[in-house]
Amino acid sequence: MELLDTLKHRFEKHRHRHKAITWAQVLARLEGRPGALEVLREMEASGGEPDVVALDGETKSLVFCDCAAETPAGRRSLCYDEAALAARKENKPQGSAVGMAEAMGVALLTEAQYRALQALGEFDLKTSSWVLTPPGVRALGGALFCDCRYGQVFTYHNGVQSYYASRGFRGALLI
Repeated sequence: MELLDTLKHRFEKHRHRHKAITWAQVLARLEGRPGALEVLREMEASGGEPDVVALDGETKSLVFCDCAAETPAGRRSLCYDEAALAARKENKPQGSAVGMAEAMGVALLTEAQYRALQALGEFDLKTSSWVLTPPGVRALGGALFCDCRYGQVFTYHNGVQSYYASRGFRGALLI
């Protein structure tokens, strides 16, 4: 299967992202959850370049995350969520980050997950990614996004209805 070959090649090429995990473990998890391959296919097709980045301490699940150098090209120019999309009257974007993530079967990265990803490489040096926003911030009409500039991870805020050609989202899938 072409997707499995791609995932295996990426896994082996970037061993620093998952030192304590073997490909045999990954393959066994994928074989035990066939629906996960469809989600990974969507991540790959939209430019995410998914790879294993961790073993979740609580659930013992493998964590796949979008590891493309820049926010996935097929997931940009999105406002934050469906409510923001519905509220926008003019120049509506093609969709929302939260809505697209749900449709794909992934979760938006939290700010902590985003920072952990940045410890594994350089990501979003020219783009930015929406991250899961705390309900209190969202209730006030805002949403958070992150990027990496000057060797530093920055977290910013914006109105939920805003969208930019260079802002998208990164997803995570637990298997």
